[in-house]
Amino acid sequence: MSWQDRPYNRYEEEARSSSGFSSMSVVKWLIVINAVVFLWDGVFIGSARGGAIAIAPHAYFSVEKAIHYLQLWRWVTYQFVHVNLMHVFFNMLVLFFFGPMMERWWGSQRFLAFYLLCGISGAFVTTLFGAIPGLIFFTPHTELYGASGSIFGILVACAMLYPHQRVMLIFPPIPMSMRTLAMGLLAMSVLSVMAGSENAGGEAAHLGGALLGFYLVKHPSLLNLAERITRPARRGKGRWRSKQQPPQREGVAVDRILTKVKNRGLHSLTRGEKKTLQRATDRHRHAS
Repeated sequence: MSWQDRPYNRYEEEARSSSGFSSMSVVKWLIVINAVVFLWDGVFIGSARGGAIAIAPHAYFSVEKAIHYLQLWRWVTYQFVHVNLMHVFFNMLVLFFFGPMMERWWGSQRFLAFYLLCGISGAFVTTLFGAIPGLIFFTPHTELYGASGSIFGILVACAMLYPHQRVMLIFPPIPMSMRTLAMGLLAMSVLSVMAGSENAGGEAAHLGGALLGFYLVKHPSLLNLAERITRPARRGKGRWRSKQQPPQREGVAVDRILTKVKNRGLHSLTRGEKKTLQRATDRHRHAS
C-alpha cells in the first residue's frame, strides 16, 4: 500500500481540510511569515511615524539585547527578519525546495521544532565564536538577522538523509548531489569564518544551524517532545482520536524508517527504530 493510500494519511488529510489554517504546510507558513515581515518592515522602517511599529528593531539578535537584557524572544524572532531582498529571497528559495523533504521526514510539529532550534543554535554558535578573541568580529552590539541557521540545518539534514538526491544550482546551472551541495556551502562558511570576513557572524550562524541539524538527525528522539506538546487534548470526539492515534503515529514512523533504510541502509537504524519496525511487522503478521 502506498503512503498516500494508508488510512492514517487519509485521516490527516481530512483533519487538515477542516481548518483553513492547518491546510497549509509548516514550510508554506514559514515562507508567508518571513515575506510578510520583510514587506512590513520595508514599508515602515525609515518612515517618519512607522519606526515604532517596525518589527526588526524588536526582533534582531544581539548579545546585548538577548543575553544582557534577557530579551529571550530574540533567539527565535531574529530568524524572521532579513536585511535585504536577496537575503530573504535565497533563504526562502532553499526553504521552498528542501523544506518539504524535511517536513515529510519529521512530521509538521517536529519539523517546526527542528527549524527553530537550528536557528537558535546559529545564534548560540555565533555568540560562542564571538567570545573567542580574534576569531570573528561579533561584539555585544552586533546585530544578527535571518533564517540562515535554520536553512543550513535543513541542508545538512537533507544531505544526510538524501545524499544522492540530484539538485541543480541556479547560478551557474551545475547538477550535483545533495551531499556535494551541502559540503560546498559548509566549506565556504568555514573559510569565511577562518578568514574573518565581513559577514563572519552570519557564516558562524550557518555552522551553528548545520551542527545542530546534523546532531538531531543522529538523535531524532530529541524532537519527540515537540510532538507531545503540540498534540491537541480534546474531549468527546477526542476520545476516539486518542484510540486511533497510536497506530497512526506508528504508521508515520514506519514510513520514515523505511525511507531511511532505502537511502542509508539497514545498518543506519537506531535500536529504537529497529524496535518500531519489528512491532509493526509483528502487528501486520497477527492481522493477516
